[in-house]
Amino acid sequence: MEELKFKTNIKCSGCIANTTPYLNEIAGNGNWHVNVAHPSKILSVTSAKEKQNEIIKAVEKAGYEAEAI
Repeated sequence: MEELKFKTNIKCSGCIANTTPYLNEIAGNGNWHVNVAHPSKILSVTSAKEKQNEIIKAVEKAGYEAEAI
């Protein structure tokens, strides 16, 4: 497991609430965090590198954008 980082447009607690079910399904509860104070709204996920595309798809399914950095 490693920490994967993504630039997102998840900007508030409401956005986080919308993405929670999708990210919990892929990464598991407690294995991800969004830093909304950072200008790039960084999503950090503790997961296997192979799940990077699945995480991006989960964020997109919730209606937001994510780009690996």
